[in-house]
Amino acid sequence: MMLRQNSILSWMVGVAMATALLSGLAIFPRASSAYASADADRGKQLFEKRCTGCHSLDRNEEGPRLRGVYGRQAGKSPGFTYSAALQSSQLTWNDASLDKWLMDPDSLIPDNGMEFYVANQDERADIISYLKKLSTK
Repeated sequence: MMLRQNSILSWMVGVAMATALLSGLAIFPRASSAYASADADRGKQLFEKRCTGCHSLDRNEEGPRLRGVYGRQAGKSPGFTYSAALQSSQLTWNDASLDKWLMDPDSLIPDNGMEFYVANQDERADIISYLKKLSTK
């Protein structure tokens, strides 16, 4: 009887792990490989047009500085006062998290203080490609 219980328990753990994995894919639907065709040069133009009203690359303004944001933990840019939600998020900015953030900031981190979004998926990918390029220099 104990062997059967262990088998059932193992199966339940496997189902739970698979569910968690699939849930993560639903949260971040765009795979990193999809960013291979993104255009960082176009992303720079889009960033300058759409993001510089609140952000700068090298200075904190209404929003935090964004040079080096790719790979940085959310809510951790020195000298910027973040919302409590961002400070406690434990999120690291990467392709998937930035895409979700730019698509709908409140669905990723409620009560975060950012009200801007980028509806177009290709534009998000290009902006993310630009920010990623700046972070690897």
